[in-house]
Amino acid sequence: MPVRRLPENPDLQHLKYQARDLLKDHAARDAAAAQRIREFHPRWAKAADAAIFAAKLSLSDVQLTIAREYGYPNWTRLKRRVEKPEPSDQLDVPHHKRIEDAVFRGAVELIDAGDVEGLRAHLEIHPNLSTKRVVFEGGNYFRNPTVLEFVAENPVRCGTLPKNIVEITKVILDAGVEPSALNETLMLVATGSVPRESGVQIPLIDLLCEHGADPDRAAEAAAVLFELKSVHALLARGARITLPLAAALGRVDEARALLPGADPQQRHLALSIGAQYGHVEIVRLLLDTGEDPNRFNPIGGHSHSTPLHQAAGGGHLGVVQLLVERGARTDVKDILFGGTAAGWAHYAGKKDVEEYFRALEENRTS
Repeated sequence: MPVRRLPENPDLQHLKYQARDLLKDHAARDAAAAQRIREFHPRWAKAADAAIFAAKLSLSDVQLTIAREYGYPNWTRLKRRVEKPEPSDQLDVPHHKRIEDAVFRGAVELIDAGDVEGLRAHLEIHPNLSTKRVVFEGGNYFRNPTVLEFVAENPVRCGTLPKNIVEITKVILDAGVEPSALNETLMLVATGSVPRESGVQIPLIDLLCEHGADPDRAAEAAAVLFELKSVHALLARGARITLPLAAALGRVDEARALLPGADPQQRHLALSIGAQYGHVEIVRLLLDTGEDPNRFNPIGGHSHSTPLHQAAGGGHLGVVQLLVERGARTDVKDILFGGTAAGWAHYAGKKDVEEYFRALEENRTS
């Protein structure tokens, strides 16, 4: 789920209260508390709700969870941010303007200017620059990027990309990059709106894959974020068709064939994706095999919400009806905004779904 943004003038005491509240919610066996702990505490990253509720949490455990929920690696770093903020902590300032390393920042400025020869010369003068990283805190991703990752314009910094960004990217690749930076850049490109809108998403995907980026690493993330053109490009580059990808593409026969070999995480993600795309038969297939319609979606799959939230927000009435018929609770609130599925439908202007929920409520109270 997206990390929470700290208020403009955060108060450490208030953050301590949040940690204690999470401890109380855990003791009350609140499903949303379990989801937050699973996502933001590394010890319980893959634990089921029952295992999380059975664990005896300490105050330091929930403080770590709160810190990571705000995009900081630990409570000490969050406390430092509150008590001694630095220029790099200004989250409303674009990332490139928060870089304190003048050499690194210079490279990013050359990328944004589309200056191929200037960037090539800069990298030759500073041969270790292409593998160097900068640190950002307080965000959901892009926390430790190399120069290469700035070519994706994801997160959005300028809102545009230079027309020669593919050539710019080649210059950085020729200087030598780490495999992890290649894969992260592919993920950012494949899920980014600016590369798509600039018409360079597919050429960048092709270039990165030609240099060794793993298409499997980005395909499911692209599907979650509705970047289906990226999904098709990654499949063309050798990405394996998985159950979640079949769910995104509405390929019922392939999903049925892949289901027996899919692990629990893949099935969980497939239900989430099938619901968000409105593929009724995919959702039915997964429910028939025992998937729980009331679980929060998995990490990396809109985990602040449930399948019903995603279906309602997307206006997929058929999926909404199916989920409710199979026991999906309509009173569950999402973790970030505190909205029910009906609230999501209202916010998104999906009137037929909103009317369906209203009729359900009237029937219950009559």
